[in-house]
Amino acid sequence: MQRLFSFAVLFAAGLGAQPPDLQPPPPPASPQTYEFHTGVLAGGSYLGVNLAEIDSTRARELKLREATGVEITRVEEGSPAERAGLKPNDVVLEYNGQRVEGMEQFGRLVRETPGGREVKLVISRSGATQTVLATVAARKVKAFGGNIKDFMPDMPDIRMPAMPQVFSVWGSPVLGVEAEALGPQLAAFFGVKDGVLVRSVLKDSAAEKAGIKAGDVITKVDGEAVTTPNELSGAAHAARSKRTFTVDLMRDHKIMSVNVAVDDGRNERAAPRVPVVRNDFN
Repeated sequence: MQRLFSFAVLFAAGLGAQPPDLQPPPPPASPQTYEFHTGVLAGGSYLGVNLAEIDSTRARELKLREATGVEITRVEEGSPAERAGLKPNDVVLEYNGQRVEGMEQFGRLVRETPGGREVKLVISRSGATQTVLATVAARKVKAFGGNIKDFMPDMPDIRMPAMPQVFSVWGSPVLGVEAEALGPQLAAFFGVKDGVLVRSVLKDSAAEKAGIKAGDVITKVDGEAVTTPNELSGAAHAARSKRTFTVDLMRDHKIMSVNVAVDDGRNERAAPRVPVVRNDFN
């Protein structure tokens, strides 16, 4: 029995594993930054920019013909974006030939691009369209073995006061509403599986003229199911070419449909521009 135990320890050591009586390495002397995604150490590709959504008011300020793309609000020093010549107030309209509809979609496109690959960006700068080539970089992450808690300093137990929940509120320029995604409990409360909750409706907007009200839960736009404010904005933007499209919603636990009319954008009143940006997620 003693021989078997000794052989097991030697075999594990030969594979690079630590014997059970060894302690994990101490925390590094200098501060380290780790990025986590659903509990797993993660990296991903990035450009090094901060972004903001664009509504019709901001589109006019940026000399755009329509509210589309995403605005660059900050360029990280030494980042791939800076090396490519991107600047604040540039508007990214296309990413490798794909039309950019919002921050969430743009972030996914960047993250799914392998690090080191060159991409073609169509941007608008002061109303002039141009093409920029940028090389997406891979984030460097620290590899480690063992439990992440072994690398964290001991912290005292601190009682935190109850904090109000923070909602992500986005505006839909075409409809003229502010909306937020529904969690499971709110969805059950409103009697839907999923959808987008209307928090406010702008005066004289397409949504107000169609009879959409705050507290309505929009489930479909032109037959397309929507579950996030970004999907709502994208679906409404895609349907605007029809001038009139249908919005399905739940009101007082009753399913109903309304017709939304858009007049070449002249009646479009965008929801207030939300100043929240996603910090360097691209």
